[in-house]
Amino acid sequence: MVRAKSVLSEARQIEIASELIRLDARLQVLEAEVQLSRERLLRLYREIRGKSPPKGMLPFSTDWFMTWQPNVHASLFMNIHRHQVGLDDATAVEALIRAYRLYREQIGQLGLPEVLSITRAWRLTRFFDAGMLGMTACTCCGGQFVTHTFELAHQYVCGLCHMPSRAGKTRRPANAEVAKAAPR
Repeated sequence: MVRAKSVLSEARQIEIASELIRLDARLQVLEAEVQLSRERLLRLYREIRGKSPPKGMLPFSTDWFMTWQPNVHASLFMNIHRHQVGLDDATAVEALIRAYRLYREQIGQLGLPEVLSITRAWRLTRFFDAGMLGMTACTCCGGQFVTHTFELAHQYVCGLCHMPSRAGKTRRPANAEVAKAAPR
């Protein structure tokens, strides 16, 4: 016997999928978080974004979150996400969406580029659920930062308190300075 679908439940699923698409989530994230068919998700994606969803594998390594700048952004996001999860009876995907919006808002107010995409944020929460990553307090500032679960964190110092010497010296800022200096 086929169970009748609830129209309200389906409308809520479409609303969640639409929010994730507007935040630039990959199709694999949508498939994992809502119970809509792949064909409906593809149609919804094309309708909202005006193009087909990008193809390819999702990020799968925890090491990306350990590098300096992504670690700072991932830690900010996870602190917001932990707060959102504990607030009310929001589902996991609703907490993810709210936390990601707050993360973008904070980054936007600081005038910094977004390092963490919604897909990476989703993957980060999955790594936490799987026990592969955890939070460790910095011994200097006391802030909570993303670390590997079994990392020796006895005297952990975060990337903000002990900034690497080449921090912020990527090609993008160098290219921006060259473009400013070039005669027009």
